[in-house]
Amino acid sequence: MNLSAPAILIASRPHGENASIGRLLTEDHGLVAGYVPGGRGKRMGPVMIPGNAVAVELRSKSDTQLPFARLELAKSRAPWMTEPLPAAAIAWACALTASTLPERNPYPSLYTALDALLEAICSAPSARGWLAAMVAYEAVLLRELGYGGVKPDLTAQLSKQFEAFRGLHRPIRDYLLAGSDRDVMAARTALGERLKRMIE
Repeated sequence: MNLSAPAILIASRPHGENASIGRLLTEDHGLVAGYVPGGRGKRMGPVMIPGNAVAVELRSKSDTQLPFARLELAKSRAPWMTEPLPAAAIAWACALTASTLPERNPYPSLYTALDALLEAICSAPSARGWLAAMVAYEAVLLRELGYGGVKPDLTAQLSKQFEAFRGLHRPIRDYLLAGSDRDVMAARTALGERLKRMIE
């Protein structure tokens, strides 16, 4: 695989002494993974934050080899990772995406929806400005992967949006994340608890 594209970093895990494996969502190539030398170093550490928008170059010599990835930061989400509610929302959206999409299958609508969701989380003064986008993203993900045509009311009051968020818990758990690591769904539960405290 050889490509250059804008991407959203949705997961990063340590590899070896100082490197990382990054998983990235691109518009035209779907979910891709790459080896990032120095991914845990001082220079690349701030880039390897899930939610960040990056420019990625992937290069590999064969289809069986994990490509080397060179990332350049386009937009940082780091400032919002110190705020509990936005951080929980970003973490959930990225974990959900990384855990459900097959690699190298393009989903342009999901890329656009995730990019819009992350932008809303980082632009809105509170969850009132992004909860509808979160519900919409989850619904689009369910639809794109063949699990139903949920169409939430994005103009509803915040309490109704929260009910819609709660209503998607079971289909996400039972369909999208069936058999997945429990920690992934725990991220949604933690987000739901923070949202509930805010609404109450």
